[in-house]
Amino acid sequence: MKKVVILGGGTGMSTLLKGLKNFPIEITSIVSVCDDGKSTGRLRREFHQPAMGDIRKVMVSLSETEPLVEELLNYRFETTSDLNGHAVGNLLLTAMANITGNMSDGIESLSKILNLKGRVLPITEDDITLIAEMTDNSTIKGEHNITEARKKVKRVYYEKEPVIREDVLKSIEEADLVILSMGSLYTSIIPNLICKDIIKKLDESSKKIMYVCNMVTQPGETDNMNVSDHIKILNEYLGKHKIDVVIANNGVITKEIALKYATEEQKDPVLLDKEKIKEMNVELIENNYVSINENMIRHNIEKLALDIYSYMVR
Repeated sequence: MKKVVILGGGTGMSTLLKGLKNFPIEITSIVSVCDDGKSTGRLRREFHQPAMGDIRKVMVSLSETEPLVEELLNYRFETTSDLNGHAVGNLLLTAMANITGNMSDGIESLSKILNLKGRVLPITEDDITLIAEMTDNSTIKGEHNITEARKKVKRVYYEKEPVIREDVLKSIEEADLVILSMGSLYTSIIPNLICKDIIKKLDESSKKIMYVCNMVTQPGETDNMNVSDHIKILNEYLGKHKIDVVIANNGVITKEIALKYATEEQKDPVLLDKEKIKEMNVELIENNYVSINENMIRHNIEKLALDIYSYMVR
């Protein structure tokens, strides 16, 4: 059975996994753990452990239990007590980490309960902090603050180089395909690529690196960027082994939805510039992935997952 490793975090990664888990492949999800907002941030500060919010989302996506369990794990308390804003899944992960002695063993134990279709690995056990240098030469500390600043990001780095888990490096070594998932470029994807050990493993691998490009831009991170611009930024953080193949949307986003995103969220469709991608010697897989759900732009996960699987087995 083919092995795929997915690097990322957040909603983009969890969306991708919902589709991929339906195919006969071995999935390993490597999750960046630098989120420090809301429930995750409060638990990090109290227990001095890696962020678990993105891990929770990924576990929910890979779970093959009842839909009610998904609703339970994502449920947030609305109360006047200290529980206010906490997600049940975050609390369960924190409890399991305390019971087993570390986050990774906690994830593995909870994975058995949730019957996951794949493995979920935090990139590190360290309590790490993401720092961004902005184009105005200011420095912002913490993923949550970087996202909220909505300033143009120049580069990101860790306050202290994290120790990467051995099973993370081994999974990259054994993978038939490495995927950089769609998601926030500087705060979900690149945090996996600013680790020397991971870049070394990617450089040593002869297997392809695939990038699933976002369909809309993100304020401060990818304003006015086309598909080739996303590839260019990622390649700057990669080592000798650059992106081999990109999956990008060629479907049309209606003017009505595009205007809504532009005015309410300052986001625009990511344009597919085929000629520049060709000049970069990157293989292009394109399709109409546009799916509109309650006026929200989402990838068609079935079509996306099928295209990835077809690429793996061709």
